[in-house]
Amino acid sequence: MERLLSLADFDLDYADLHETFKDLAKLAAKVTGTSISLVNLIDSLTQWTISNYGLDLDQMLREDSVCQYTIMEAEHFEVLDLSADNRFKDKDYVTGNPNVRYYYGVPLKTSNGLQIGALCVLDKEQKTLDPEKIELIKIIADEIVGRLKTHKVLENLRSKLNEAKQTQKKVAHDIRGPLGGIVGLAQIIKDQGDDNQMDEVLEFINLIHKSGNSILDLAEEILESHKEKKSLNAANVVTDNSRFNLTMFKDKLLRLYEPQAKHKHVNFIVNTSALTENVAFSKNKLLQITGNLISNAIKFTPARGTVTVDLKLAITLEVPTLQIAVSDTGVGLNAESIEAVMSGNASSTGGTGGEQGFGFGLALVRHLVESLGGVMSISSDVGKGTTFEVNLPQNIY
Repeated sequence: MERLLSLADFDLDYADLHETFKDLAKLAAKVTGTSISLVNLIDSLTQWTISNYGLDLDQMLREDSVCQYTIMEAEHFEVLDLSADNRFKDKDYVTGNPNVRYYYGVPLKTSNGLQIGALCVLDKEQKTLDPEKIELIKIIADEIVGRLKTHKVLENLRSKLNEAKQTQKKVAHDIRGPLGGIVGLAQIIKDQGDDNQMDEVLEFINLIHKSGNSILDLAEEILESHKEKKSLNAANVVTDNSRFNLTMFKDKLLRLYEPQAKHKHVNFIVNTSALTENVAFSKNKLLQITGNLISNAIKFTPARGTVTVDLKLAITLEVPTLQIAVSDTGVGLNAESIEAVMSGNASSTGGTGGEQGFGFGLALVRHLVESLGGVMSISSDVGKGTTFEVNLPQNIY
């Protein structure tokens, strides 16, 4: 669970990182003299290949991967002949294209020693890596983690710049009215010249005084807001990294999870609310929350079943709310199982296609939802399906 929380904290878009790491993926293959190298991040159910060389691969089930074993090792994991290893000899990548035999992987470790993924090299022929090459692979792995950290910092900076721009727009908008009133009243006094009556001048001056005070009040509000932000930052409140709208969110979910559904012959549908599909909202942890729910739904839905995601943005005067509902036509949950999930005590079970479970996906979702001030609910009918609903409060501009 701690490992998954560390990965979720990077808040990564797995489909948008290839360019960031393609040079390191290529370097790993060239250094070791292998034909394939992969940079993989591993969550509760899926291995995400965020960059590759020599093999066009985006993702696979964690249970089918070799790298799932690498993240359980302290230094490295090596298989001289995958076709002679009972764990891998029947895998598609061994029996069919690209017919790999050799594997060498090193874990991607965070500064806290948590292994969030693996850098691996593969080849169709058996290899022997000398100590110098192994040391270089470890250096490349460290650089990958370093770039992930840099990516996180840059996203936070970009978010802060966006906040500053929005503040500037608000200030410009709020100041324009009072200043316009001051300029307009002064112009009236000037145009009337000698015809000004003292009572009228005093009234105009009074209005100018009120407009000036409103600007001072606004300045005070901005200063107080700045103090509050400093206090919040001191309390380690996480700033949103960037923004989504419903259309972008839908496209991203289809790109990331449609391959999983097709692999299992499950229909995958994402619906959005047309009225608010272009309104921007925070993307903070959304891919981690929704993605885990989708992977879990696919896991427990049999072939020719359906997984449906409904995305809505409820705009209210109180708190705008992002509503996410993930429904499946799978095996369903009984009341006891629902209670176990909501209390964080659920144990792992196998999927309808024999998929392995690791017992952490829903616990991670529950933790992330609560950390964002949201709520999660579950409704289910045993044998007919389950719906997970998540409501997350949003700051919208």
